[in-house]
Amino acid sequence: MPLTKRENFLKNANFRGHEWIPQWAFISPPYWRVAREELEDICLRHPVLFPDFRKGQIDFDQVLDETQRERTDEWGCRWRYELDGLEGIVIEHPLEDWAALSRWKPPQPPVFDDSKRQALEGCRARGEITRYDAPHGFFLMRLYYLRGMENFLEDVGMNDPRLDQLATMVADHWEQAFAPYLAAGLDVLNVADDLGTQTASLLGPTHFRRLLMPHYKRLFHPAREKGTLVSMHHDGYIMDIIDDLLECGVSTVNPQDLVNGIDNIARCVKGRACIKIDIDRQQVLPFGSPAEVRDLVREEVLKLGSPAGGLEMVVGIYPPTPLANIEALFSALEEYRTYWVGRAE
Repeated sequence: MPLTKRENFLKNANFRGHEWIPQWAFISPPYWRVAREELEDICLRHPVLFPDFRKGQIDFDQVLDETQRERTDEWGCRWRYELDGLEGIVIEHPLEDWAALSRWKPPQPPVFDDSKRQALEGCRARGEITRYDAPHGFFLMRLYYLRGMENFLEDVGMNDPRLDQLATMVADHWEQAFAPYLAAGLDVLNVADDLGTQTASLLGPTHFRRLLMPHYKRLFHPAREKGTLVSMHHDGYIMDIIDDLLECGVSTVNPQDLVNGIDNIARCVKGRACIKIDIDRQQVLPFGSPAEVRDLVREEVLKLGSPAGGLEMVVGIYPPTPLANIEALFSALEEYRTYWVGRAE
């Protein structure tokens, strides 16, 4: 019998073989507004990638009204959203002045109640992946959301003990949030921190090891001890801290391909952790040719994949990507998804 999506996902992530490379494509709301029915038709032509997609299910013109343009999150950070469907920016930082720290408290972790337990059990019974998705920017980014970027970088450079105190408070929150889910049994814990710039990690290895590594270990090691995969998203260049991330307990890394270098990723990560490669959306997909898009997918499958598995592929699609490149991307993903099945490396 063929594997279920869950069975294939887990076998692949644990290097026990696979029947196809797990693949995901996210199409941003601004692109739907531009491409509309033409993009809808492309998705309908690729049911392997979009098995549940139906004509008419997307509201092409969904927009945020003015009351949704700004909000204050549960941590006290004030956000502004300039573009529909895309991440906003924090415009007010509750701990911009350290004097506020004595009065500030992190939010209470979400309550793990019977409805959440039943939802996990339902996923498990249906053969679906059981997962906990922490919000984007759950730790490192949360620190500079709270302090503001310039203040945060100054705190790091000065080894300000108040930043360590704040990091411990944020870690306490996530430890409490993760614990009941891990106790109930999870296939994967998904976390996300954009750790890199275009050319280097945001914090160099010395500062990463001092400020972040103890907390990441504290949060990720209990998951690994229970057999839960830790999948971590991180935009930007991370090759200078990749060994540290793996030591922290990350079992699936989600690096950007061309920013980090495909050959670098193959050399540093392949066989050590599952690679959830983020297909380039800065150069090739928006500005290359359809042939270049196909060649990029092929290169990544050949260099990062193996008969044992260990490769996932994900892509985000945003304007001004040509429709011909999206068609080429989806076709290439379908063409190469089973490349390693039955092959020797």
